[in-house]
Amino acid sequence: MVNEAYPKLLKADEIRCEGRLQFFALSAQIIRHILVDHSRNRRYAKRGGGAVRIPFDEGQFGSPMPGVAVLDLDRALSSLSDVDPRKARVVELRHFGGLSVEETAEVLRISPETAKRDWKMAKAWLLRELTANRSGASQNRQIG
Repeated sequence: MVNEAYPKLLKADEIRCEGRLQFFALSAQIIRHILVDHSRNRRYAKRGGGAVRIPFDEGQFGSPMPGVAVLDLDRALSSLSDVDPRKARVVELRHFGGLSVEETAEVLRISPETAKRDWKMAKAWLLRELTANRSGASQNRQIG
């Protein structure tokens, strides 16, 4: 993953990171996109053709629920972003970026208590969304 993320970070040259946490925030976005792209390619790629196949364990990198595919998480996270962009950003920073609650709060310029509350609500929302998608139900949800 680092081999894919590093060139993208270099291309993000025009984006100025004000510090270590801003760098990790940018890295979290890049990692999310790499995982989603990889999952899409794996899902839609044609088999054969003599291509060398390298196994990739999605479970190793990320979903808040065991057995949840990266694409399902990405769709749910995009839906959350439509409803509450800050909560979606908290998930991205914590889950894909590995930032602590305090670091996430600093990046988003919110209090650690707000970051904790957003994290808790976002996880509950995502769990509900992912569970509903598994059941085939599609409902609009709101975060309070």
